[in-house]
Amino acid sequence: MARIKQLSKHLINQIAAGEVIERPASVVKELVENSVDAGATKISIEINNDCRDIRVADNGSGIHPDDIMLAFSKHATSKIATDDDLFDIHTLGFRGEALASIISISKLTCTTRTADFETGTKVKCENSEVKYTQTGCAIGTIMDIKDLFYNIPARLKFLKSPGTEFSYIQELVQSIALAHPECSFELKKFGKTILKTSGQNNLLQTIKEVYSADVISNLKEVLKTDTLSHLKISGYVSTPDYTRSSKKSYHIYINSRTVKCPIFQKAIDTAYKSLIASGKYPFVVLNLEIPPSDVDVNVHPTKKEVRYKNTNQVFNFIYTSIQAGLSNYVERQNFREAMQTAPQQSSNIIDFVQPKLESTGEAFFDKQDDTIYVSDRAMEQEEKKFEELKSENTEQRQFFVPAAKAPEPEENIVGQYKNTYILVEKEDGLEIIDQHIAEERYIYEKLMAEKNIVSQMLFVSDVIEVSSTEAELIKENIAKFEKFGYGIEFLKDNELIFKKVPQMIAKVNPKEILADILENIDGNLDRLEEKILITTSCKASVKAGQKLSTWQMQEIVKKWRTTKMPYTCPHGRPIVKFFPHKEIAGFFQRNA
Repeated sequence: MARIKQLSKHLINQIAAGEVIERPASVVKELVENSVDAGATKISIEINNDCRDIRVADNGSGIHPDDIMLAFSKHATSKIATDDDLFDIHTLGFRGEALASIISISKLTCTTRTADFETGTKVKCENSEVKYTQTGCAIGTIMDIKDLFYNIPARLKFLKSPGTEFSYIQELVQSIALAHPECSFELKKFGKTILKTSGQNNLLQTIKEVYSADVISNLKEVLKTDTLSHLKISGYVSTPDYTRSSKKSYHIYINSRTVKCPIFQKAIDTAYKSLIASGKYPFVVLNLEIPPSDVDVNVHPTKKEVRYKNTNQVFNFIYTSIQAGLSNYVERQNFREAMQTAPQQSSNIIDFVQPKLESTGEAFFDKQDDTIYVSDRAMEQEEKKFEELKSENTEQRQFFVPAAKAPEPEENIVGQYKNTYILVEKEDGLEIIDQHIAEERYIYEKLMAEKNIVSQMLFVSDVIEVSSTEAELIKENIAKFEKFGYGIEFLKDNELIFKKVPQMIAKVNPKEILADILENIDGNLDRLEEKILITTSCKASVKAGQKLSTWQMQEIVKKWRTTKMPYTCPHGRPIVKFFPHKEIAGFFQRNA
């Protein structure tokens, strides 16, 4: 039987490297994050030799020559010193494992210099052995990695193709660049520049440089601060009519750290739940600033997983912030500023109160998104109440006012195409609006806002036969049907009649209504109330193929423009397609 032996330092580092360094992208992540922590404003990454040669150069603070040997030792770091520091982390790295792990599985040369010295230090590391000499170099650090995994053949076998491994590196650099628009990044492959950002500290500009101008033309700004809980979120989300086929476009950050957070992702999904089609996802770049003491990033070696002290609060804050951004509301710092910024004729203030959370078993929803009206005479009184609420440490109030918007002129209706699409001439192009789903979006939001839906009594109703499963589902949720204007009475276990329906769909056959609701549910009770509302708004809307007068088209378009989310119908289908005049004229080879 084998006796217990103390493992060598080199072997210990190789084992640890298995947790920290999974693939070439892991090396890039650790080195680039070190550069960011060093205050670099320019970072260059060069990839060669099937992603096994990696060079990361920065203009950061460099490594002091007295610290150079210690920097490559395991658990040696300048970023934390005491137990308490572990719960007050302000840097991307903090464990002191990365460099020790990298030099155990590669041949590393480090050239570094601080501003205090006229010369720098050159360090050569192989098999965890470190040697250094003085050298001339610029301020900053260059990490040159050669033959990654040269001494671990098994790890080499599990690497994917060079193209795939590089794609992981590219995605990683894109993500870090979006988190740090103040820093210029350049990624090269075999000497060719693949990605370059300017470091102008402008997130929109960085998104444009990483992706395209097309992306930024479809984005809405998200900005919200809660001074009581010290939460702040900033960034951009795409309009619901601009979607992707996967969650790869979810760029989410906690204190500018790239994370994979189910709570964050769920908040995004919930905000878009009735805005985009199933299997489609928005483009998101959001950074949540949270006190380090309220979040634990020391959960996993890759530091991508986090835990919150108050999960529900974080979820709801992200969710309501995205909703506000999509609704074109901008944050104001206090009540008086909100009143002074709003148009004088309008006292419409949106009051986002830190909500009381109501659990549905799946997620949490804000039940206090109401509009309050405040006259000029009541302004001081309301401001006083607001200050009292803050001083009593009660729930934080955030005031939002609509972005300044000129009154819409009468719509220039060109006509109706195929009795389904309304054509509207705009100054800079042509809009094609789907009449059915435009009205469906308006009615859906109107029903969502109404507390008491007007019903129409039915003196005669067909007897509707349902399966035993459907009957049980309806009986268990009959109060929810009642809430939205439906009165259902069971004659037998499997037979029912409608006593009343929402007035706006009184002319629709009740059997057709119920069939659509049950089909929409399809055995899934999640968001049942929403699905009832979707069916109701769909049935109440003008149909595709229905000929409309100019006045009717004017009314549909005018009402649709008042909606909070004018991008898609509740099923997620886009409502409008815009053709710029320049594009139309260009097709016909005209200048304008």
